[in-house]
Amino acid sequence: MVRFDTEVDKEREDWLGHRLDETNTAASPAMARLRGTPAEDDIPVHVYAVDDDGAVVGGLTGKVWGRWLHVDLLWVRADRRGKGLGADLLARAEETARTEHACGHVRLETWDFQAPEFYRRQGYTLVGEVPDYPPGVTEYIFAKALR
Repeated sequence: MVRFDTEVDKEREDWLGHRLDETNTAASPAMARLRGTPAEDDIPVHVYAVDDDGAVVGGLTGKVWGRWLHVDLLWVRADRRGKGLGADLLARAEETARTEHACGHVRLETWDFQAPEFYRRQGYTLVGEVPDYPPGVTEYIFAKALR
């Protein structure tokens, strides 16, 4: 017999993550090769566009894991959109990931009302979609090989 506990518990979460890591590395030689290497850890990648007054007018945050860059956030201030700043932020993050972290790929998610066409123009390929996530919205998953 088991009981279910729904309490949020960081210690148990960490414990669970370690158990899953052990199971994954036992089941996958590729995951076993990553375990214990710097590529196993999330390495932050941040790029910010700052104007002459010191104001942030755009930025990108992400992390490197397993020689992939995962873009978490990309934002450009409304008056700077459509002028190439988003593409420049993305290109700088890709270059950092490729040259400093030996990444071969990038992945990201965007919603249907955000920027799927922007990412296609930057060379990203749609690799998945999740309809109605959240309700009324479609999430798109894009990836790109870095050269």
